[in-house]
Amino acid sequence: MTDSHAFHLNLLKIAYNNLLQQDAFKGEDADPVNLEFLDQFSELVEGYETHQPDAFDAGQDLMVRLVRTYPQYVHLVARDLFWLFGGECLHFMSDEEINQFQQLDEALAEAEAQQSEIDYLQLRQAVFEPGSDTKH
Repeated sequence: MTDSHAFHLNLLKIAYNNLLQQDAFKGEDADPVNLEFLDQFSELVEGYETHQPDAFDAGQDLMVRLVRTYPQYVHLVARDLFWLFGGECLHFMSDEEINQFQQLDEALAEAEAQQSEIDYLQLRQAVFEPGSDTKH
């Protein structure tokens, strides 16, 4: 079973590792500003993992900075993270994406209200891929 926190933490780690592979962020000639961005992303991963209260503000700031400074790398970051951090990040999401994430949040709230066991990944899949019957 996958909970929401573990799911999003995994997405953060994947995004960080994806960014590490880009030329702008590696090598001796990497711009110190780019390396600082990576350091802040690493701190975000750690902060989110340890449930730091400022992780959501830091996440929102970093996602916005990613879009504005590194638009060529936005595709390396799961859209779920834009929804997770919310705020200004929502400006970079389509109405269709926002609608799907709202449906997911409503389904999650309904399951919690019924005190059902929740597999976030399965619930997410049901909303985003309604025709799929694959179980994780």
